[in-house]
Amino acid sequence: MSTTRPLLEVSDLRVVYGSGRDTVAAVDGIDFSVSRGEVVAVVGESGSGKSTTAHAILGLLSGSGRVTGGSVVFDGQRLDDLPERAWTRLRGARIGLVPQDPATSLNPVVRVGDQIAEVLRIHGRADRRTAKIDALRILDEAGLDHPELRAEQYPQDLSGGQRQRVLIGIALACRPELVIADEPTSALDVTVQRRILDHLEERIAETGSSVLLITHDLGVAADRADRIVVMKDGRIVETGSALQVLDNPQHAYTRSLIAAAPNSADAPRRVGRDRGGDPILSVSGVSKTFRIGRTSSLEAVRDVSFDVHRGRTLSLVGESGSGKSTVARIAIRLETATTGTVKLNGRDITALRGRELRALRRRVQIVHQNPYASLDPKLRIREIVAEPLDAFGIGTRAERRARVAELLDQVALAPSHLERKPAELSGGQRQRVAIARALALQPELVVLDEPVSALDVSVQAQILDLLTELQNELGVSYLFISHDLAVVRHISDTVAVMRSGDVVEYGTTTDIFDNPRHEYTKTLLDAIPGKVRHAR
Repeated sequence: MSTTRPLLEVSDLRVVYGSGRDTVAAVDGIDFSVSRGEVVAVVGESGSGKSTTAHAILGLLSGSGRVTGGSVVFDGQRLDDLPERAWTRLRGARIGLVPQDPATSLNPVVRVGDQIAEVLRIHGRADRRTAKIDALRILDEAGLDHPELRAEQYPQDLSGGQRQRVLIGIALACRPELVIADEPTSALDVTVQRRILDHLEERIAETGSSVLLITHDLGVAADRADRIVVMKDGRIVETGSALQVLDNPQHAYTRSLIAAAPNSADAPRRVGRDRGGDPILSVSGVSKTFRIGRTSSLEAVRDVSFDVHRGRTLSLVGESGSGKSTVARIAIRLETATTGTVKLNGRDITALRGRELRALRRRVQIVHQNPYASLDPKLRIREIVAEPLDAFGIGTRAERRARVAELLDQVALAPSHLERKPAELSGGQRQRVAIARALALQPELVVLDEPVSALDVSVQAQILDLLTELQNELGVSYLFISHDLAVVRHISDTVAVMRSGDVVEYGTTTDIFDNPRHEYTKTLLDAIPGKVRHAR
């Protein structure tokens, strides 16, 4: 590594939120650097201060957050006291940011291609004509299929992973010297994750640019980082080369993170108990075509079939945009199939309407990927969990209060959480609330759409253990959607692998992982981060 001055130097950085007696120290005197051409990964649990550090470097602290001490120096220029006009020239051009949440980081009323072109024009990298051409190239480099079509779509028309790829394209559009990537691949499947990270790596080799990678995925850090910085409670507890930190961790906290990380080579966490009888859910020959504009259409799902058995878990895996979430939404009638049938307990529910469709809602529930977006921020936790009970008029007011308390206990949340609002909870706690609400009506089937992808490894392990315990206790069946094959290995009894709308392989978890037959399945397994330590 070069002995010249680092590109980024963070010295004794201190960040607080709030004021007066309510001041909370989010970052408490940290020191680290990023050299030219280097990838530094900052890892730690939610609330450890890693994202706050990234935002402080970029001058993007939200609300009452402010830097109270230390310094941030980029290429010899002090950033922590930089005027806003200077930031406008720096952000996007010399320092690129990949934010964590694609759902809130893109303008919902501007086409995707225009959002990329705007960045190029603002920083003088293209004119109105060439910006549109360059936007198509950037979409292609970021791994989106049909870039001409995607450029004309709005963010809400894309999957979560596709939106994340757009953000990565925007961050790299002006070829910045430093890219700060805040959980850049948490919404991406393993193959696209590898392509994006390979792309970042190629950029480093071509331009000497650097990456500050904020991640909870220790596999990604193992494969991609030159050095790893471990944060806990706003402080750095360990730092060193990726090999040193992950193969010979010195701090107890680092060891606990490594122990909690799922490993695709491990034996399954559990095997569900088949409750007998016919499958609770049967999807047969389901296809779905979406119209895009007046003249275009997109065949999202083609002739998909699978069964979910009682008390067991079937996982749908595949690339972002493969159709797995669309299939799940069709399975619980949040979307209508173009062709094919869906049966619940042997009854065709494909064409249910009115009262019959409403009655179905009591028997099937869904837990979304982003618990913050799926919980009403204005309601207290007791109101959120009670919503389904209120909607169906179940029990007296006292009985509903008792049921809510019972549900919170089932998901290991204290009674003190009842009066809080979602913003007052951590990501893992919010996901527990979402699970409690989904279980309120005692459903037979729960769809779990990427329920742990946004969580750090220790909280992820807790949620997976919780889901397993609840399934064993209640006999509920799960349709589990995930791009994380290590998680799928732990939670599933059967797996259906989807690619471009088709199921290309379907079988038991052991068969899929230990004896894959389709080349695409083999590609997915080979792309799992952390399997082979990346060497530079």
